[in-house]
Amino acid sequence: MTIRVLLADDQALLRATFRILIDSCEDMEVVGEASDGAEALDLSRAHRPDIVLMDIRMPGTDGLAATSAICADPELAATRVLILTTFETEDYVAQALRAGASGFLGKDVTADTLLAGLRTVASGEALLSPAATRTLITRFLASPAPGARPAPPERLAELTGREREVMALAAQGRSNTEIAEVLVLSPLTVRTHIHRAMTKLDVRDRAQLVVVAYQTGLVQAGPPAP
Repeated sequence: MTIRVLLADDQALLRATFRILIDSCEDMEVVGEASDGAEALDLSRAHRPDIVLMDIRMPGTDGLAATSAICADPELAATRVLILTTFETEDYVAQALRAGASGFLGKDVTADTLLAGLRTVASGEALLSPAATRTLITRFLASPAPGARPAPPERLAELTGREREVMALAAQGRSNTEIAEVLVLSPLTVRTHIHRAMTKLDVRDRAQLVVVAYQTGLVQAGPPAP
């Protein structure tokens, strides 16, 4: 199964580099290139990629607006957005995750990390486990966006007690293996609970499950990392 990727970045040289790297993999292909957010949305609707590799800072329609539009489009429900950014834009990344993005990578990542990240997001998982990302989650996602209403705790009513436990641990940035060790379950059972929770809450992937966990108060943010 080939992972179809759309590149969205205003730097032509960077897009060309990513294209060469991705097209060199037997299980991936680049289906289009966009130089701004509006073009990314148009090409997403035209090509229905599995993943949009999205820069945030672009002229005209930026990556945040494009991410929100893509993730809100029912016809693009199968398309996931992976944000490319730097740590200087953490607050923008949090906004992108709230809008529906599946995770983020820094622009200084290695080739192997980028390819692994694309495969992770394509599988339905999210890039939310590194320590730096845990800091981002607790610092930004736990605080509601300006003008936004927190999600009601009743949204979790359909979840079983075990599903809530698993969801809470996932929201802390723990992997399925780590959750399995804590709850004395198999990783496969943990994965099943994660997917059932995602289905009941109607979220597209693990990243959005984490967002809901914080917004409903299932998980409380700890103090920011130094």
